[in-house]
Amino acid sequence: MPSRSPRPSRARPPRSTKDAGPPPGQKSLFGDEPKPSDLRPSAQPRAAASRPAPSVTTAPAGPALRAWVDGGARGNPGPAGYGAYVEDENGRVVGELSGFLGVTTNNVAEYRGLLAALELARRMNARSLVVHADSELVVKQMNGIYRVKHEKLRPLFLEARSLASLLPAFTIRHVRREQNQDADRLANEAMDRGI
Repeated sequence: MPSRSPRPSRARPPRSTKDAGPPPGQKSLFGDEPKPSDLRPSAQPRAAASRPAPSVTTAPAGPALRAWVDGGARGNPGPAGYGAYVEDENGRVVGELSGFLGVTTNNVAEYRGLLAALELARRMNARSLVVHADSELVVKQMNGIYRVKHEKLRPLFLEARSLASLLPAFTIRHVRREQNQDADRLANEAMDRGI
C-alpha cells in the first residue's frame, strides 16, 4: 500500500483579541463590536457570556456546641422548670438557660430544656450540637427508638425535630443523672423561682 503524505492542516490560526471583531467595514451581528474583555475562550453563546456570574454567599460557620439539658416537676404534674447548660468546643460556657413552666409534667419540662438548647444553637448558627440528657424517654423518642404516644408531648417532639433538622449536625445522647448536674441545678433554680 502506498504511503500517503499528510494533508496540510486546514485549521485557521488562532485570532488575537485585536482582530476578534467582524472584518473591517462590516457590522457585528450583535450590534456593538465586542470588546476584548467580552471575549471568552469557551464556545458559549454571546448572550450567556454577557450575564454576570451568580454570587454565592454562605454564612460563616458557627461554633460546635455541647449541651446538657434537664427538666423536672415537683409532684409530676406539679411546679416544673427546665435547665440547659451549653458550652462551645473549647469548654467556654455560652448559655445557662432556665425557665419556670407552671404546673406540668416532668417529660414536658425535659422537652422544654431540649428546645431551649436547640433554639440557642440555631441563633448562634452552630455547625453542630451534641445534647446530653438524663431523660431516656426524650433521647429514645428523638432517636426514633420510641414512638411519641402522649398527645401533650407530640407538638414538643415535632418542634424539637424541626429545630434539630435545621442544624448541620445534631446528636442526642443519654447520660446518667450524675453527669447532668449543671442542667439539673438550673432546672431546680427555675422551680424555686416559680414557687
